[in-house]
Amino acid sequence: FRGPLGNGHSIATQLPVHWSGTSNVVWTTDIPGTGWSSPVIDKHRIYLTTAAPVEGSQDLSLSALCLDEKSGSVLWNIELFRESAAQLARIHSKNSHASPTPILRDGRVYVHFGHQGTACLDTDGKVLWRNGELRYPPVHGNGGSPVLAGGLLIYSADGGSDPVVIALDAATGKLRWKTPRTTSPKKTFSFSTPQLIEVNNRTELISPGSGGLFSYDPQTGRELWKVRYGEGYSVVPRPVYSHGMLFVSSGYDRAVLYAVRPGGASGDATDTHVAWTATKGAPHTPSMLVVGDELYYVSDSGVATCADPVTGQVHWNERLGGDFSASPVYADGRIYFQNETGTGFVVKPGRQFELLAKNDLGERSLASYGVIQGSLLIRTQGHLRRIADKRP
Repeated sequence: FRGPLGNGHSIATQLPVHWSGTSNVVWTTDIPGTGWSSPVIDKHRIYLTTAAPVEGSQDLSLSALCLDEKSGSVLWNIELFRESAAQLARIHSKNSHASPTPILRDGRVYVHFGHQGTACLDTDGKVLWRNGELRYPPVHGNGGSPVLAGGLLIYSADGGSDPVVIALDAATGKLRWKTPRTTSPKKTFSFSTPQLIEVNNRTELISPGSGGLFSYDPQTGRELWKVRYGEGYSVVPRPVYSHGMLFVSSGYDRAVLYAVRPGGASGDATDTHVAWTATKGAPHTPSMLVVGDELYYVSDSGVATCADPVTGQVHWNERLGGDFSASPVYADGRIYFQNETGTGFVVKPGRQFELLAKNDLGERSLASYGVIQGSLLIRTQGHLRRIADKRP
């Protein structure tokens, strides 16, 4: 989720600036079922997950798909779990039963369906392992994606009670550690994706949850430090690390953006390691983005902000239009935002706001963009599109 470094940056170039539902569309592929996992790409193959109704019943088939990058054709579609109608948890209207984004590494595809199970396949679709044993009581369904760390696949399991962080053996899928959260907010559910950072020659697993931001030793699960943010819950944005600081959101009911200095933190670092906070325009759902010496974020209501990451001083606020869930992407010298109706906004980075293009696909979308050389991959309600400039 959010690229190889988890920071929303891509090295791809020659990306399109203008498109619509009919222009600069290389191909459009129907995706069965429903899912908001973002597409991931390697060696001209695209991977994503979906939850599709089982014919003749109300059960759901939880599957991984592989598409050909050039044609968009589906190469394989493998069912990994089947969730009976009686077991299906209620989900939020902005969620799906296949929202976490897959991970690709060393010829393996790791897919996660939250409380419904986790699995690993090779890139030809052979199932290497499944783990459907680690159930927990979800609220609004699943959401956060896992992260790989030194042979472990780690994810947050922040449900309706007893929230924990879980590490599976990436080779076998077996449980390696399980660490309870040490805050006690009234609402314990959250959906954030962990982030790995290097601080003072130490690797830390940064994982926001309800009530606080946590740092763990990724190999043992031992809590290293935390920063409390009260009753903040339903935390979605993935942390961003830049300029020696972590940028996180405290979630609902009122989002607060926290800039946290992780260096030298230990125990409860709430009073010592928060550099600054901001409330205006803080996101509940989209992750943040740092480009050069500017921090960018967009609120769920569509107000984009550019600020100084060190001080929090705001350079500009601009209303883009619409509601937002997808996280922004930086690539080819431009920032790409997308709202929930499938309208993409292309913005030039800088301390003065400059909108380069506004592009309407005309179809609902909550997934973040996939980026490959020369193209954007955009998942919408029921489709995946490859967008590129059609040069002669």
